[in-house]
Amino acid sequence: MAWSTREIAELAGTSLRAVRHYHEVGLLDEPERRANGYKQYGVAHLVRLLRIKRLVDLGFSLSQIAAMGDADDHPEEALRALDAELAATIERLQRARVELGLILHQATPTDLPPELGSAAARAPMTEADRSFLVVVSRILGPKGLQAYVDMLQSTSNEGAGEFDDLPADADEATRQAVAEEIAEFTRTLYEKHPGLLELDADAPGGSRHAWTTAGKALADLYNPAQLDVLRRVHHRIRGT
Repeated sequence: MAWSTREIAELAGTSLRAVRHYHEVGLLDEPERRANGYKQYGVAHLVRLLRIKRLVDLGFSLSQIAAMGDADDHPEEALRALDAELAATIERLQRARVELGLILHQATPTDLPPELGSAAARAPMTEADRSFLVVVSRILGPKGLQAYVDMLQSTSNEGAGEFDDLPADADEATRQAVAEEIAEFTRTLYEKHPGLLELDADAPGGSRHAWTTAGKALADLYNPAQLDVLRRVHHRIRGT
């Protein structure tokens, strides 16, 4: 019994292109040719082709299949490795579905992790505030993020309007008044959420990196008067 390339491709449920590619990469041996020059495939070729297709369908790459060779009918180690990889992929996809559900049902931002996104969706924010939150999500560790989320979920944006509307050329009296209001509000936040005092405790890149990155983000997002207010708030909180 001998089959042509087209016939063996149809029997195996694959394509002519795939069969030819398997020849090119050395996965499928070249068959003998008839007197007219056409290839003639036998049962051994069909069995090998079906095995390749089965392994590809399971998720193995062609290089992985090549590494298995021809003799191993039950490559347990490779199968277990693939099973672990698929389990990790399924877990990642399940997390993605949870996050997608939050985005769809709570209209949370797509550029924030789910816990911060949920909090941000409930709190009125300017574009600058939300952009800063994106930066925060990248520099804080799990504990720091949780403290930030707890704060966002339990507070209003008291005093935020004056700060958000502060023009770059705001006068001294206006800056000082806004700073005093925000400083008082910030002290209350620290009392209610002591974790805010240690936001950088588990920062992945370390405390210095976290504060340096945050400082650069603030300088990029807020105008000179707003930055001056933030400095005054910091000094008042520190008691200097």
